[in-house]
Amino acid sequence: MSGAITLYGIPTCDTCKKAQKALVAAGRTVTLRDLRAEPLSEAEWAPLLAEFGSRLVNRNSTTWRGLNAWMKESEADAQLLANPTLMQRPLLADGEKMTLGWDEKAQAVWGL
Repeated sequence: MSGAITLYGIPTCDTCKKAQKALVAAGRTVTLRDLRAEPLSEAEWAPLLAEFGSRLVNRNSTTWRGLNAWMKESEADAQLLANPTLMQRPLLADGEKMTLGWDEKAQAVWGL
């Protein structure tokens, strides 16, 4: 097993809670990076955007529906810098290994 997994999300997100609970139950160390309390910098967003592109933006969220037309048409990096909670959650990372969301595919990557 590798090191600690960083869970990028928010503490009130049910899917983030499920992912964290399952990983901890499997013996993994999980560190939550609260996107509200500690937003990512442009440099921190860059590798995540390179990996996931516009899929990183949750277009089904309440936050997305509240955006103005200009922001909805802007690039994913601008959207996420302005509204970090727009990120599809959870994003899990351990070194080079990253998954987005908490479906069966993501769970398999983490050995669950």
